[in-house]
Amino acid sequence: MSLPRRALVTAAALAAAVTLAACGSSSDAAADLAPAKGSTAPNGTTVNLTPQQNRVTTPKVDAIAALVPEEIRKRGRLTVVDSLGTTPPLDFYANDDKTIIGVEPDIAALIGNVLGLDVELNPVSWENIFVGLDSGKYDVGISNITVTEARKEKYDFATYRLDILGFEAKKGSGWKVTGPKDIAGKTIAVASGTNQEKLLIAWNEENVKNGLKPADIKYFQNSSDYYLALSSGRIDAYVGPNPVAAFHAVQTGETEVIGTYSGGGADVLGKIAATTKKDNGLVQALNGAINEVIRNGSYAQVLKRWGLDAEAVPTSEVNPVGLPKPKA
Repeated sequence: MSLPRRALVTAAALAAAVTLAACGSSSDAAADLAPAKGSTAPNGTTVNLTPQQNRVTTPKVDAIAALVPEEIRKRGRLTVVDSLGTTPPLDFYANDDKTIIGVEPDIAALIGNVLGLDVELNPVSWENIFVGLDSGKYDVGISNITVTEARKEKYDFATYRLDILGFEAKKGSGWKVTGPKDIAGKTIAVASGTNQEKLLIAWNEENVKNGLKPADIKYFQNSSDYYLALSSGRIDAYVGPNPVAAFHAVQTGETEVIGTYSGGGADVLGKIAATTKKDNGLVQALNGAINEVIRNGSYAQVLKRWGLDAEAVPTSEVNPVGLPKPKA
């Protein structure tokens, strides 16, 4: 599957997660935004946009590879489902318009290395990630998927990154977001059906309860629309996955992240995880592989090359406490 080169510099909103994305990306949210400042990650690292990624690699570990279900071991290939490739630095297309690059493919490749398996990336729309996992078409989803209590009923998780949301505003806006009171009376854009939307609604409820004005929540179909609204002053900020917001801010030089917040809200530390069909026997191998690359340092190298050092986890957990189910 191929997208135009302009997709390389998209800064997409999160789209639905089961339609409540953790921080899952959506092709509908892709923006056509040319970089003004070159291709640099938020930590100053120069981003390689070519198909020749020279990815970080790591050796196979036989004891961990032995945990892989026999069917997959015999096949010799791990089928990984990911999003359509429109959300740098998570998952996007190289400058050949067809090679998928980003932190998610790099993490998938490391897992494959440890397990001694080739990795096959399958880019699909967000909702089809879960359809494919449910049917057994794909072995694992590595696509910025947040652990939630609702999802844990159908899937097993091995965590590999923190879920951090970012509030992006015009540079020099002069305000910061640390909690509900900071968005009172502001106009905030968000993608419908996401955890970010849930967060804004909860904050509005808290502000109204405390006698403050609610934020005016605006919804847009794609990121080109909300960035246009941001530049024209029709909205004060946009809230989405922090990696995407931070990357976009560096590319354009016109916006900045004015606050970050856990994707799990105040009560739960949101975590991104490799996701597989519940009880299919794969999660322990995924967990072991992720902990191995954390231990040997290759994981840290991958996060650093994409500017995501701050989202590292000290260890991979299997099915940790996730975002709570919505209140009835």
